[in-house]
Amino acid sequence: MSDDPYSILGVKREATQDEIRSAYRALAKKLHPDLNPGDKKAEEKFKEVSVAYDLLGDAEKRARFDRGEIDASGAERPRERYYRDFHTAGAQDHPYSTAGGFADFMENEDILSEILGRGEGRARFRIRGQDVHYRLPVEFLEAVNGATKRITMPDGATLDVVIPPGTNDHQILRLREKGGLGIGGAPPGDALVEIEVGPHKLFTRKDDDIHIELPISLPEAVLGGKLDVPTPAGSVRMTVPKGANTGRVLRLKGKGVPRRDGTRGDEYVTLKVVLPDRLDPEIEEFARRWQAGQQHNPRRGLEA
Repeated sequence: MSDDPYSILGVKREATQDEIRSAYRALAKKLHPDLNPGDKKAEEKFKEVSVAYDLLGDAEKRARFDRGEIDASGAERPRERYYRDFHTAGAQDHPYSTAGGFADFMENEDILSEILGRGEGRARFRIRGQDVHYRLPVEFLEAVNGATKRITMPDGATLDVVIPPGTNDHQILRLREKGGLGIGGAPPGDALVEIEVGPHKLFTRKDDDIHIELPISLPEAVLGGKLDVPTPAGSVRMTVPKGANTGRVLRLKGKGVPRRDGTRGDEYVTLKVVLPDRLDPEIEEFARRWQAGQQHNPRRGLEA
């Protein structure tokens, strides 16, 4: 890490506190781990920027750094010593031949106390623990309806992850203080869990809506009727109107994906008329005798 926090934030030494704050916010938005998942360089740079701002963003710390009293990490620098501090040879009445002669730089504390003080200064240098990243595969309905999944961390420990209802594919869930340990008593980092939602054999999702293609028979298409339709929360009864064509879309209101406010999206049902694999001779005979059907052209308007 650079020893110059001004260079890290990209500001001049005479910059105002507002300019320092603005520079930090711009860099933090650019380098934040949530916006750069898996980018170790961005994560390390973000830490450098945070440490630099912790120093320069505090006017008192900044002044002490500028005077050389603390270093770029915020730790105390060793105090400057003078010749008189070490020159003790000579007469007994030499001003620095007794303990009292050192009072000007020892401040009535012994050497051990000063060393311990500097040690405590280093201990006050705190770095939040590193965030850890995981990928968690979940089934389609688990993401829609919610679930609890367990992941195993590198040290062998397990962690239960609550999947909220309505979770999106590639959504990142943040588990507070479940990441790496902090330094100097700082809090642990977070666990960032990226959700990977698998496909479903019936449903597709668009935003908070569910889409499904529903096969219907020829009599159901002609005569209409009430049919059971699958939804993520279970089957519901739906009315198919008479004369329903393939491609007609019916809406089941409130049968889609749950939202945070307690409402749900809708489910859109696309009808698909499916004939039997082996046609009944009666149907074939009806089609031959059906004059209106012979004259109907479903491809009208498709000319290039």
